Amino acid sequence: MEIALHGHYGYRRLAVSSVPSILMMLVESIYGVVDGLFVSNFVGTSAFAALNIIWPAVMLVGALGLMVGTGGSALVSKTMGEGDPARAGAVFSMLVRFTVILSLVFMVPLLVFMEPLARLLGAEGETVRLCVVYGSICTLGLPTYMLQLCFQSFYMTAERPQLGTVMSLVSAVTNIVLDALFIVVFKWGLAGAAAATTLASCVSGIFPLWYFSSRRNSSSLRLVRTRFEREPLLKACSNGLSEYVGNISWNVLAICYNLQLLRMMGEAGVAAYAVLLYYGYIFAAVFFGFNISVTPIIGYNYGAGDKAELKSLLRHSVTLLLALGFLMMLVSELSAGPAARLFVGYDPELSALTKHAIRLYMLSFFIAGFNLFISAWFTGLGNGKVSAAVSFTRNLVFELGFVFLLPALLGPDGIWLAVDAADVCCCILGVVLILAFRRRYGY
Repeated sequence: MEIALHGHYGYRRLAVSSVPSILMMLVESIYGVVDGLFVSNFVGTSAFAALNIIWPAVMLVGALGLMVGTGGSALVSKTMGEGDPARAGAVFSMLVRFTVILSLVFMVPLLVFMEPLARLLGAEGETVRLCVVYGSICTLGLPTYMLQLCFQSFYMTAERPQLGTVMSLVSAVTNIVLDALFIVVFKWGLAGAAAATTLASCVSGIFPLWYFSSRRNSSSLRLVRTRFEREPLLKACSNGLSEYVGNISWNVLAICYNLQLLRMMGEAGVAAYAVLLYYGYIFAAVFFGFNISVTPIIGYNYGAGDKAELKSLLRHSVTLLLALGFLMMLVSELSAGPAARLFVGYDPELSALTKHAIRLYMLSFFIAGFNLFISAWFTGLGNGKVSAAVSFTRNLVFELGFVFLLPALLGPDGIWLAVDAADVCCCILGVVLILAFRRRYGY
């Protein structure tokens, strides 16, 4: 089936067109999980905890690439829908250059303040050193990592989502092979895991630079010489703010979860939460991939003024995501035990804790896809403020509040149930917003 932004998207075309982006995100989530598997099983629980304490802090900066990419892809696809491909290519080129500059601006301060940052996040003793080792090496790869996140959103806009899947697969294989080599063979420990991650990001960050500027590029987007313009930069960043808020709020939440877990359960709680996040991210990758593919389609039809197609996209997308969410909730509940044993089977007590945490946490997946889509929907419509408000409220108001409130009422189980309570509240908010903006956008 043709993968293009124009034309009618029924259930079948919407599902098929989203498959490459979903596979891209699934592959990336899996190779992130591989890092955790190697570190947990071959380096130890302390190193595993250190990795998950410092990585959210690195991602606070890295997610800027996602912000530029998601907001920029909606802007570029809208420009294409308005019938101006040359202008779309110029904006695309400017945003890629801007991503590189952002990464260089933030890289040095992050390296300088890595140790005090690790201590601020709750690391103590040897864990501080491990955090500094892993975080510093990953920060050196920040430019290519941010480019990788930026290009993820543009593959569908360029009508080449399959290229994103291939790049993710190559990067994943690179990471897995290097993990085995650096950690198992060379015994480099946590430094080896960080080096593998950094080198893998070079593959998926540098290749698109070559492809989109080469003669072999047959897509609708091309890297060209262009000047920086304030208006499209601000529009792309404000429009992608929701994805940045969503991403950094996940990392802020991870920091708060870790602080609560260190206080209530120690390193075992942090390790259990890390497994839960790795496992959950594999399932969430389906929603992220779907949103990456549908956002440019929404932007294109909004730019073309096709209100009937917007209404159809909304109805079909919500139905598909609720069905997928129900299926994934069932699968996660049934596979909680094997997932826990895969990561921490060497410790029966920790394995039991992890299994219990997964079963409580993953109940949220039934409606999580709908909640994430609401943010993507308004991003596609160019309404970055509402999109950001949804992400902010879901994570930094509802879930963050419940992380501190529910443990006081329910004990340790309250930590794992926080996301379930937050998603119920966010679902109600999402329905209200969809109805409130129906007349404005005509869907």
